Amino acid sequence: MALLADALSRVKPSATIAVAQKARELKAKGRDVISLGAGEPDFDTPDNIKKAAIEAINRGETKYTPVAGIQPLREAIAAKFKRENNLDYKAAQTIVGTGGKQILFNAFMATLNPGDEVVIPAPYWVSYPEMVSLCGGTPVFVSATQENGFKLQAEDLEKAITPKTKWFIFNSPSNPTGAAYTHDELKALTDVLMKHEQVWILTDDMYEHLTFGGFKFVTPAEVEPGLYNRTLTMNGVSKAYAMTGWRIGYAAGPAELINAMTTIQSQQTSGACSIAQWAAVEALNGNQDFIAESRKAFEKRRDLVVSMLNQAPGLECPTPEGAFYVYPSCAGLIGKTSPGGKVIETDEDFVTELLEAEGIAVVHGSAFGLGPNFRISYATSEAELEESCIRIQRFCNACK
Repeated sequence: MALLADALSRVKPSATIAVAQKARELKAKGRDVISLGAGEPDFDTPDNIKKAAIEAINRGETKYTPVAGIQPLREAIAAKFKRENNLDYKAAQTIVGTGGKQILFNAFMATLNPGDEVVIPAPYWVSYPEMVSLCGGTPVFVSATQENGFKLQAEDLEKAITPKTKWFIFNSPSNPTGAAYTHDELKALTDVLMKHEQVWILTDDMYEHLTFGGFKFVTPAEVEPGLYNRTLTMNGVSKAYAMTGWRIGYAAGPAELINAMTTIQSQQTSGACSIAQWAAVEALNGNQDFIAESRKAFEKRRDLVVSMLNQAPGLECPTPEGAFYVYPSCAGLIGKTSPGGKVIETDEDFVTELLEAEGIAVVHGSAFGLGPNFRISYATSEAELEESCIRIQRFCNACK
């Protein structure tokens, strides 16, 4: 009898985690490696949030928590959605999970039946299709091309929807491209979704606070209130407050869906870490100055990286509106020979040869569903980014 479940054959390991691990292994062997693979702010969690966690420990907030989250955090989440997104949710319509991944997984586990389709714009975050497949659904990919700024067009969304479509996943600003949708660009998509009453919207707003140059963030149920009753609005404290390791994601949506997700979580992990939840209360309710400071630093880094990559022969790097990623095309290097003597046939060849020759770890675009591109995370120091871009330029110049 086989040990492993058939479901495992439908899922691939995370490419972003694999790149980070490979970089760690090479560093351990003494190689000079700069890893630009991880989607994680390099800033420390703000002091007021750390202090709130310490105070929670000293108060004895170290017991099991309610499955859907402690009441002060659920109230803070509802207040955040009202204050920042013009969305009215009761605390009972919210749920707290161990990171955004658990929120997504619970939603799919609670709603997907075999044969249900989930429309996913490509490039996509690597975990979306794997979660859909593990939960028995069928991912349906729709290309959002570089010509369109990596933004899904309304007519392409319309073509992808069938009677079997259960969910549409929307992520803005996007991981991996950094593309963010304006009010009008999003309205074109919500107009399509209004025509298809069977389609639910799962919006991943994790990078909401990381937009640049006066860009105004909007979320689907805010743009089209008619979608409120079939939208799950997901967010978290990881990116905005540099709290990746605290593992707190949250969402709000119709009570029926939230209750179903809570039932699944009750048999899976129960409530998220008590101390991390109290820290998240302070993150959402406390001083917000950190967000503007980190945004300013990220914008400066973005401009540095875009400028330097566009000086490398064979690369073309669009300027993204948000997040902390760029998604350059390496089409101009396909067919050339790397300094190591290998012909670069794919974006995966490009990133493999770049790591080998120059010790720069990035993630190939085909892992995100659209190449020939690669993703760079610029969530690291300006000095490291400058050195990385010099090495990338050198590599590109050496390709024949």
